[in-house]
Amino acid sequence: MAERIPHPEQKDPYFKGDLSEKEKSRRADDPFERDQKGQGRGRILAAAVGDCVHVGGVLGFLELARQAGYVTSFLGPATPVEKVVDEAMRNPPDIVAVSYRLGPEAGRQVLGELVEAAKEAGLLGKGIRFFFGGTPPVAAIARETGVFEAVFTGEEDREDVLAFLEGRVELKKKERLPANLVERIAARAPYPLLRHHYGRPSFEETLAGVWQIAQAAVLDVISLGPDQNTQEFFFHPEDQDPSQDGAGGVPIRTPEQFRLLYEHAQTGNFPLLRCYSGTRDIIAMAEVLKENINNAWAAVPLFWYDVLDGRSKRPLVEAIRENQAVMRWHAEREVPVEVNEAHHWSLRATPDSVAVAAAYLAAYNAKQTGVRHYVAQYMFNTPAGTTPEMDLGKMLAKIELIESLHDEGFTSYRQVRAGLASFPVDQDVAKGHLGFTTLVAMSLKPHILHVVGYSEGDHAARAEEVSESCRIAQGVVDDYFRGFPDLTVWPAVQARKETLLREARLIVEAIKLLGEEMRQRGLIKEEEWGGVSGPGQTSPTLADRNTDPGDQRDPAVDYAATDRPFDPLTHPLVLARAVKIGLLDAPHLVGNPAANGQVVTRIVDGACYAVDPETGRPLPEEERLANLGYWPKRPYFAAPASKMARGISARL
Repeated sequence: MAERIPHPEQKDPYFKGDLSEKEKSRRADDPFERDQKGQGRGRILAAAVGDCVHVGGVLGFLELARQAGYVTSFLGPATPVEKVVDEAMRNPPDIVAVSYRLGPEAGRQVLGELVEAAKEAGLLGKGIRFFFGGTPPVAAIARETGVFEAVFTGEEDREDVLAFLEGRVELKKKERLPANLVERIAARAPYPLLRHHYGRPSFEETLAGVWQIAQAAVLDVISLGPDQNTQEFFFHPEDQDPSQDGAGGVPIRTPEQFRLLYEHAQTGNFPLLRCYSGTRDIIAMAEVLKENINNAWAAVPLFWYDVLDGRSKRPLVEAIRENQAVMRWHAEREVPVEVNEAHHWSLRATPDSVAVAAAYLAAYNAKQTGVRHYVAQYMFNTPAGTTPEMDLGKMLAKIELIESLHDEGFTSYRQVRAGLASFPVDQDVAKGHLGFTTLVAMSLKPHILHVVGYSEGDHAARAEEVSESCRIAQGVVDDYFRGFPDLTVWPAVQARKETLLREARLIVEAIKLLGEEMRQRGLIKEEEWGGVSGPGQTSPTLADRNTDPGDQRDPAVDYAATDRPFDPLTHPLVLARAVKIGLLDAPHLVGNPAANGQVVTRIVDGACYAVDPETGRPLPEEERLANLGYWPKRPYFAAPASKMARGISARL
């Protein structure tokens, strides 16, 4: 390197001889000088070295350093190595931080010159700490020198860098987050947990991918997606169709394979694991998941995974009983529960009012089964054509109804996600859609962000695509917390929310009146009033039942509580009848023997309405219910002379 020539004293800003009054005044304003008087955590001298003119990263670092209590001095872009060393010798800082964001070969030469100059000047071993920031390839070279105590690539979380500068944690040695959902949400607040669905057609690929995703430390929850053979026939291998292995998810055939997936996730940031409940033998599956993957939370529907959607052969009434049973089973074990309900209706083009009512019924049933921690999923972009304004209005209505159930024994956590079917096939466009939907959904201030991989419009996400999608989403979250306007206060959003609140309450009231009519007509016997387990009742385990674990039809009836007042909102017979007569209905259910399927819907101004099938005119919920024989504030069949009322009564 070139010989360093001392500056004349009069040009030395840190000359300690006699000073003019002007120089004394200037130094009084100098941050390094102030720190010498006891202010600040320490002093950082920083520069972009060599011919590198990129200063965004180093200036961002210095801003965090000032937040941590350091005083800083920046020498500028393209700073010669000699100048950095000169300034460090004249007034030794606590930290020298250099940045280089050009090519690795040129970076190797610049860093080599810096290390040699620091050695020659005697800066090494004098208590001065050296930090480096640059691209990952140059960062690897910086680590090789053995001089830099901390190396940054821009991939670090801002809060982690700040914690490191404040001395609270060591860089890249993150504190292990809690291994249960509720505590992990609290630890990450106000940032949401990131969850992603993952399950490839090969078990071996999925096993390797779980390890890869955990190592990447980009998400908090890996949601295992098993294939249909696993979900329906895990306990009945003789019924499995080998040609369907890997269809829709990963083929998992034994409890030991679940255990292997869990063990492979015990690295990186130790993400939680969870898995869907299955569509058959759901309590037996719940036990497998609890024992082998420490299921972070259960996901079970109220009305689905049966003849209604064709995912199993369970009759609707039996399915509702069993679904309530599995809610109770998890509640007794303090496992949080998510009820996959409202979005299943929206996926079948139900009116938005029905989707909001279904969201309330799901949470209400979870609470009545004893669930304390409830995961409420809010799926955007569903059905297709829903606009962000109308989406937010619908979600706010769901939130208001669900969170009206909160008390000391019941709390819900908001989980937001994009609609799976909304993702474009074009992968670049899909990335934009992921970012935009994430930004809109952040308006709900979620506790969990369910990231949907940008690849899903074309194929199930591979491990590297899971990580990339999570990084895209995390970038949006970080930007959101830097300041973003509140979209929920828009007049159109609030107006839609109020409309849906009123209409959903009408549907819930109609179900109550239906149940009372069924009870008065003797269609529900007094000993069957309960519908779900009452306080203090316990659910039998597989061993207690002493039955074939695959045969859960009779044990499911045991969950009916006989010591509770009649509750139509939890009674399986009432809920199933509400679907059959069309109080809860969707166009895609046409022809289904368990449903009505006669409602016609259209997207109008970005929202999903029931419409008159002949004119296409949107129907207010009062009118839709009136067409089924229901009038607000009157008994369900209070007008026996009405042709519509007689028709509904006959169907009972």
